[in-house]
Amino acid sequence: MGLIGRIGRIAQHLSKEMEKTFAAHGLTGASFDVLATLRRSGPPYGLSPGSLLATMMVTSGTMTNRIDQLEKAGLVARTHNLDDRRSVIISLTDRGFAVIEAAVTAHVETQARLTSMLAKEETAAFNALLSKYLTVFETVGNGVSVGE
Repeated sequence: MGLIGRIGRIAQHLSKEMEKTFAAHGLTGASFDVLATLRRSGPPYGLSPGSLLATMMVTSGTMTNRIDQLEKAGLVARTHNLDDRRSVIISLTDRGFAVIEAAVTAHVETQARLTSMLAKEETAAFNALLSKYLTVFETVGNGVSVGE
């Protein structure tokens, strides 16, 4: 019980600190994820809603709501897909690009601060253990059950 309790409490602390970083840039974790996904897509920093949906692993309704909110904030724009006029591309606006660049920089700094109390060797060992543990859960859908 102690291990699981500590993992849960650590996750809450990490989430709280990262949400502060996102909020400082006018974002939430969800909006950060959309903007960061568009940024990672490379120039011209745009994806179809379907591609965003596949990457984000949320429902189409949730994705539409996120895009609507980001568009209202002037961070993304919907444009007609030049290859298929029936579809749209969601792209970062200049403002959206600037916001995500600043937010990513701050996010990396937050992550560094949140792990700074661990020595380099401890970080490597902790990361290896968590990767091993996480793999069990992420392969459950592939025929592996937790506890086998």
